[in-house]
Amino acid sequence: MEPSSLPPPLGTSQDEKILGIVMHLLCLVGFPIIGPLIIWLMKKDQSRYLDTQGRELLNFQISYFIYAMISVVLVAALIGIVLLLAVGVASLVLTIIGIVKAADGQVYRFPLCIRLF
Repeated sequence: MEPSSLPPPLGTSQDEKILGIVMHLLCLVGFPIIGPLIIWLMKKDQSRYLDTQGRELLNFQISYFIYAMISVVLVAALIGIVLLLAVGVASLVLTIIGIVKAADGQVYRFPLCIRLF
């Protein structure tokens, strides 16, 4: 197990794993904050796994949105173009890693996240 992954809670059901995957997939299809937020709000009191998964994913999406906005501001200094590209690629790759971890019933701790929740 990698240090960036939290161990799966005991008794993580297949339905919980599927909802964890769905939360990540919603980020890829255009609902990066609202999709996971809805599932998290509905299931956080029923499942420790989905509560932890939702918190991590929302922290990740909000953090990387902030990084993207900072990059947009820095486009005028030309460094923002490179940063915006890096944030986009990192967001895509890390979301895919999160999907793989969710399929295994693990909660992926995304790097460089601001822990808001």
